Amino acid sequence: MSVGQAPLLISLSSFGASEVLMRGQLHFTRLAQAAGANGVEVRGELLVDAGTELPALAETGLVAVYSSPDGLWTADGRLNVEALELGLGRAIAMRAHRLKMAIGGFGPGSLESLAVLRERLLLGPVELLIENDQTPSAGTLAALQTFFNAADAAGLSLGMTFDMGNWHWMGECAQRAAEVLAARVRYVHCKGVQRQRERWIAVPIADSAAPWRALLRAMPEGLPWAIEYPLQGDDLVATTHNELALLRAARLQA
Repeated sequence: MSVGQAPLLISLSSFGASEVLMRGQLHFTRLAQAAGANGVEVRGELLVDAGTELPALAETGLVAVYSSPDGLWTADGRLNVEALELGLGRAIAMRAHRLKMAIGGFGPGSLESLAVLRERLLLGPVELLIENDQTPSAGTLAALQTFFNAADAAGLSLGMTFDMGNWHWMGECAQRAAEVLAARVRYVHCKGVQRQRERWIAVPIADSAAPWRALLRAMPEGLPWAIEYPLQGDDLVATTHNELALLRAARLQA
């Protein structure tokens, strides 16, 4: 696949939690397809009736990533086996080849459980990707470097979902994070950010106060990119199509 043909996805949370909960992720998956997306990221926190939604989403053939809202380790540092199994099971049910999770409460007491995680991941077809979230334990460069170093030492090679916007919530330099972590990145969340009343908000990438083009250029070529910023408007298909076109143009210019 050429760089220009690399997948562009839509994280279904981009359409707004209330709208997605009301209309369902299947509706917005079809909308994303009509707009020209190559696939979608299904959000665990927006599933209402998993028993009926998962098979329907699987039938679309468009689910590339399942996003779990749960941390991989609990607040007390225990491997969250229940959340891991749920995430892997849902990914398989939807024919998604990737599961996205944050590390949660990983700490010094979690080291022995890395071997358990390694053995479990060897059993199935789903790739686990670690995302930088908006928490101190799982969203700072230091926390993620500590985790990845420990995982490497345990023989556990994990890729990363690089959320270009989340670093700002943690007061981190996104460009520095990209320099350090780019080799691990397998999937990119494209997110514009603006500072508003002493807080950061997510905005369309063209409106971002951050140098988003430089961040994308720092990523390895050919990775799937996903829109994860608000998609709004009277004609959502047209809006989504235009945002995808912007990213396709940026990919060719990278």
